[in-house]
Amino acid sequence: MGIIFNEKEKLFKLDTPNTSYVIGIVGSDGFLGHAYYGKKLSDLQGVKDLMRIYEAPFTPDTNARDRLSFLDCFPTEYSGHGVGDYRESSIRVKTAAGHSAVQPYYVSHEIYKGKRKLEGLPATFGAEDAVETLAITCMDPALNLQMVLEYSVFADTDAIARSVKVTNLDENALYLEKVMSGCLDMDNRDFDLITLHGSWARERHMQRLPLGCGKHSVGSLRGESGHQEHPFMAVLEHTATQTRGDVYGFHFVYSGNFQAMAEVNQFNQVRVLMGIQPEDFCWKLEKGESFQAPEMIMTYSANGIGGMSRSFHELYRNHLIRSPYKNKKRPILINNWEATYFDFNEEKLLDIAKEASQMGIEMLVMDDGWFGNRCDDNRALGDWEVNEDKLKGGLKKLVDGVNALGMEFGIWFEPEMISPESKLYEEHPDWAIAIPGRTPGLARNQFVLDISRKEVRDCIVEKICKVLHSANIKYVKWDMNRPLSDIGSACLPADRQGELYHRFVLGMYEMQERMLSEFPDLLLENCSGGGARFDPGMLYYSPQIWCSDDTDAIERLAIQESTSMIYPLSSMGAHVSVCPNHTVGRNTPFETRGYVALAGTFGYELDVTKLSEEDKAMVPRQVAMYHQFNDLVREGDYYRIASYQENHLYDCFQVVSKDKKESLVFFVQVLGEPNMHSRNIRLQGLDENAEYALWDVTVEPGKELLQETEVSVKGDTLMYAGMQVQRMWGDFKAKLFYFKKK
Repeated sequence: MGIIFNEKEKLFKLDTPNTSYVIGIVGSDGFLGHAYYGKKLSDLQGVKDLMRIYEAPFTPDTNARDRLSFLDCFPTEYSGHGVGDYRESSIRVKTAAGHSAVQPYYVSHEIYKGKRKLEGLPATFGAEDAVETLAITCMDPALNLQMVLEYSVFADTDAIARSVKVTNLDENALYLEKVMSGCLDMDNRDFDLITLHGSWARERHMQRLPLGCGKHSVGSLRGESGHQEHPFMAVLEHTATQTRGDVYGFHFVYSGNFQAMAEVNQFNQVRVLMGIQPEDFCWKLEKGESFQAPEMIMTYSANGIGGMSRSFHELYRNHLIRSPYKNKKRPILINNWEATYFDFNEEKLLDIAKEASQMGIEMLVMDDGWFGNRCDDNRALGDWEVNEDKLKGGLKKLVDGVNALGMEFGIWFEPEMISPESKLYEEHPDWAIAIPGRTPGLARNQFVLDISRKEVRDCIVEKICKVLHSANIKYVKWDMNRPLSDIGSACLPADRQGELYHRFVLGMYEMQERMLSEFPDLLLENCSGGGARFDPGMLYYSPQIWCSDDTDAIERLAIQESTSMIYPLSSMGAHVSVCPNHTVGRNTPFETRGYVALAGTFGYELDVTKLSEEDKAMVPRQVAMYHQFNDLVREGDYYRIASYQENHLYDCFQVVSKDKKESLVFFVQVLGEPNMHSRNIRLQGLDENAEYALWDVTVEPGKELLQETEVSVKGDTLMYAGMQVQRMWGDFKAKLFYFKKK
């Protein structure tokens, strides 16, 4: 890790353990350009030539007549708008005179140990010996507009965190209409593009396509990162695989509207941008006021997609997740939603808890339906008072009863929403986001609270904290079940209505921060209609996020594969549920459901009192499996071996401990094939010189969880020759293999 500035060459070199990122200053005006991003460089000799500043049209210093041609092809570090660079811009403003042009020029820089916090925003962090930061100050002298570009490098992972702070130093106000958090220009090398797409119950399915000419973008206008597209993009060589090839990954630490774009121009140059969605965004900056853009994460891997994945995992585990739970086992919970939906009382919940406690399950989570007159999803959001018709004697009595069984207790909230049929809406109809004179859209018969307003945030946080103080509550599931629409605030003036989307997200962050400050030991799990707000911004507040409302084990293979490509396994909320599955109606073996959920946080979403005796007997075995392997799953290095999304037959991935002493291999045979024998899989990440003993894992009652076999294999054999997985009879079959160094 390190950042240097070569005064003679006017080059900045940012080093991570295995990569270098180089920025150059060109010409007397101070054009800031990108020179290189890739494998670590030993020095800077010849690197400036990579910006092609010695080719025509040269810089405006030596060829002012072709300034537009220069700007149209120069690999700009942070692209301007409206002055001759006709590619996608990084920043755009509107002045009092109606002009929109911006051109950043280098002014000064600072290199310092550590990393500053981003006010009001989630961001990566690290101690002074773990992080170093470069802050480059740029100016547009015509606007008197300052832009500070910050880059942080980390000692333990190949990631760079970027952010931008914009300050108006002029006497006159201006309007910031676009501000990307990062821009990267580079030559096209027959690149592909990976993006993630989906919808409710099928979030984050991977799409890989050739990167052709023009603009290719993903984004959200829903007020959240969304089910449909994800704030992630990877640009990679066409021949890149899990284990080899150049891969550039980009991820946005934000939970609202976003845009990620890759553009190929007429010179076969690639520009990647990521930031807040410009559509419907407009932020007024008075004299001296600043706007802090969210953080963008970049990583480069010379070792394929898998190398990118492990860099993201290390960064998020060590420098983004703050929860006291990040380095320890999470309690095995059982959630009553699919067990009861709204039809429950304290007797039913205690019946579930009694049965669950005898099986080793450690926490009962009470989901939607416990407050106000919430008998269905048409009413009562905002009325966060316990319904004592359902819970006789109140919440504390129920929680005490659960605690007496040796279990902890958790509870569900949807704090950002309000129902038209609620006491809160009767008292404060103007607290709902709406446009005067326009019939507002409903989703799930609910409106969205205007949490850009302090009085709204104060009211909701006070209600939540009152509930949490009333009983021994250890866990909160924070849900959000509809996107934003009809964007209008009763409190913002006309020239600030374009700030509402972002102010909403800032308000949500503040509410979660306040709750966690008052209850620092609380385990928070974020959720948004399943996985609609599964993004790095939320990881800053909660160490786990509900991955999807679709708990079908086979559907989860695709969802969890794409999610784990960029997020650590410990962040993925994953449960065992009943069959036929409530989303797709599929029947899968109880054993397979357990193995798939083990690759996440692991828990249950069912009524244990209604399980068959065979399945009931397997639950304590799955609990034991979780305790045996969770440290390895949570802390180990992740390797993808085979993708069900690609081959449509089977799925396989592996987790290896940091010291390479043990490894767990997950294999799911989705479809049985006729006339097939064993399947060869090549493991990864092992010590090639070590000898490993193979242990079979079984959750079958009456047998040892781990059964040592007579197989002993060298690491190099397992990785380069492979191992044979015997054909299993039938569909949806799964098996775990545990390897331990001898």
